[in-house]
Amino acid sequence: MQNALQGYQVYQRGKYETASPHRLISMLYEGAIRFAARGAEAIGRQDHAEAHQSLVRAQAIVAELIGCLNEEQGGDLARRLRLLYLYMHDRLVEANLRKQREPADEVVRLLADIKQAWDEIGKGSPLERATS
Repeated sequence: MQNALQGYQVYQRGKYETASPHRLISMLYEGAIRFAARGAEAIGRQDHAEAHQSLVRAQAIVAELIGCLNEEQGGDLARRLRLLYLYMHDRLVEANLRKQREPADEVVRLLADIKQAWDEIGKGSPLERATS
């Protein structure tokens, strides 16, 4: 069993190490969406420990997305995305502190919209096609 777990961990690590920069951002979106949705569902079940853990993970991923922005290259779009990410981070904190589902659900919707646009942009990239 231990060998199977180690093999899986190596596979998972390789998935991230070989992904294109575009795919890595998409994976961050997927993770943030997954954990924000899991947190919202846990709030609905009144499982406060699971809600807290999931929402904190979603917050960390959104913080990582903020850190990935390059405002020099991205200009106004990067600045606007930064503000939107900060808003989403605040909403996740609010959902966690107040144990309210709606702020987390809002973040899931926002992230899903951004991810969809991001994935569409990547479809035209030769690097993305080569690594998909």
